[in-house]
Amino acid sequence: MNKLIVALIASVAAMSAAQAQQTAPRAYIGAGIASADHDYKLSGASNVDTEGWKASGKIFGGYEFNQTWGVEAGYTDFRKADVNYSIGGANVRGETEGHSAYLAAKATLPVNEQFSVYGKLGAARNKSELHLVNAAASMSRSKTEAYGAVGAQYNLNQDVALVAEYERYGKSKDFGQKADVLTIGAKYSF
Repeated sequence: MNKLIVALIASVAAMSAAQAQQTAPRAYIGAGIASADHDYKLSGASNVDTEGWKASGKIFGGYEFNQTWGVEAGYTDFRKADVNYSIGGANVRGETEGHSAYLAAKATLPVNEQFSVYGKLGAARNKSELHLVNAAASMSRSKTEAYGAVGAQYNLNQDVALVAEYERYGKSKDFGQKADVLTIGAKYSF
């Protein structure tokens, strides 16, 4: 993890030194709605009932060194989701919850004055928890994994933009939110 963060910081520093574009550096903040599937997989379980895709909140901020290169950090709270299933004739119910924080380098390709596409690559710290109500078991998993995203941005004006992206928070998990996340949001540059 530390090597990955050092590599990201070094890459961002190298990119900022090579500011070949005419756009001045700018910081930005934003908020969005992230939707992730809250599925549950357990061998031997049947009649699995989960809440499926569920919307949750995301906040993010970043720094654009120029119109092509930048860095972004964000936090997504995946909220609680109910889970019910049967195993060995017993009905089990509980809830899952999770969150993730990420740091990523960002590359943007402007298509025209208002529209651009981008990709992000970095690391995410993911946490998933499972609390079973009528069973004496709960699980919690935290792991640092690769983070990646592809998205599109539509500039409403010089400071405000709408974003839509597909994000991947590491590998798929057995419980809690899945790694694939669809996000829409808005950002303000200053």
